[in-house]
Amino acid sequence: MEVLFKSTITCPKCGHKKEEKMPTTACQFFYDCEKCKEVIIPKKGDCCVFCSYGTVACPPIQENKNCC
Repeated sequence: MEVLFKSTITCPKCGHKKEEKMPTTACQFFYDCEKCKEVIIPKKGDCCVFCSYGTVACPPIQENKNCC
């Protein structure tokens, strides 16, 4: 399976969507929505904002590895 490095994040507060490049060497725990300025954090049990609110999970999860 090919690892994808872009994911579209949807803000849980306002619904704004934006495609972002995912980091490959660290988890992204915070994300600032450019529309409503909400600081988004992962849902309980998820390692990063991409796993919680993205269309694609982070690269380590895609590779069935531990994330952070």
